[in-house]
Amino acid sequence: MAIKVKVEFLGGLDVISSGVREHKLSVPLEEGEATLKDLVDYITNTIITDPKDIPVFIEDDTVRPGILVLINDTDWELEGGEDYVIESGDVFTFTSTLHGG
Repeated sequence: MAIKVKVEFLGGLDVISSGVREHKLSVPLEEGEATLKDLVDYITNTIITDPKDIPVFIEDDTVRPGILVLINDTDWELEGGEDYVIESGDVFTFTSTLHGG
């Protein structure tokens, strides 16, 4: 059964998903077993449209430093990071804190 979640890309990070800031996803993973790491892999394989943009999002097999990750408006570090078990209805927000200028 699929898990329904919302994924948001903010702070200019929407450039990696063809300018789309909000994605309502039906992720083909098992609820109660799938982790945020699984979701990040799914995002990398399905939402990021240009392979050259993957390093903007991923570094050393995890979300790159400089990207704030929120799970239901709470810092992912407080929720277990990549080991957080995702549930239907969760909202994941990825915000770049790196700005050119």
